[in-house]
Amino acid sequence: MIVAIPSLNGVLSSHFGGAEFFVLFEVSEDKKILNEFILPTPEHIEGSYPQFLAQNKVTDIIVGGVGGKAIDIFNQFGINVYTGAPSILPKTLVEQLLDNTLAVTDNTCDGGHHDHGHAHGEHHHHH
Repeated sequence: MIVAIPSLNGVLSSHFGGAEFFVLFEVSEDKKILNEFILPTPEHIEGSYPQFLAQNKVTDIIVGGVGGKAIDIFNQFGINVYTGAPSILPKTLVEQLLDNTLAVTDNTCDGGHHDHGHAHGEHHHHH
């Protein structure tokens, strides 16, 4: 499993297209972070990020805000997308994903074979 985090100023970039780089985390079968590395972002044209990350064997991406079309493209490449994550340290986000405490506002994973802790993040009601 390889998890990507679009980053800006050392934390998750709240606007997906505004990321300076991607921080990638290689995760073992037993949910341990093995490796962390930085990938500069390619030119931001429609569909470029999903293809770029798929070429780098990314399986999951944690984002703040991202458009539905981008999510569809990620899913076509077999990449699970977690949206609405807070702008905190990338490693913290991956650790939360691995222990099912990641607070996301919308789960767009259609894999069905993961338990993503759906109860988290359901208390965000803005009236």
